[in-house]
Amino acid sequence: QVQVVESGGGLVQPGGSLRLSCVGSGITFNIYDMRWYRQAPGKQRELVAGITISGSTNYADSAKGRFTISKDHAKNTAYLQMNSLQPEDTAVYYCNAHLARFDFWGQGTQVTVSP
Repeated sequence: QVQVVESGGGLVQPGGSLRLSCVGSGITFNIYDMRWYRQAPGKQRELVAGITISGSTNYADSAKGRFTISKDHAKNTAYLQMNSLQPEDTAVYYCNAHLARFDFWGQGTQVTVSP
């Protein structure tokens, strides 16, 4: 059974940092493109950052210069380091493992940025 589990969310003040983790079981992340999405209340889910099998990264304009996606094959874990967080970053953050027509999602982790 495949499981993708996010952690690391929480409440942080504006300007603060969080590191989200995404751990897989029953799935080997090193053959999947890994992506982080987020969904704010009343909004559509949006792609925040992605990292390919080869390690190439891409970011939403809102994340460039502040967020960093990475992965550790040995730990079968993907990360999203988020710095300089702002209230508009408040959302549920989801990890996605993508390979061709296969997509596996985690349950999401809440990030709230508030004074």
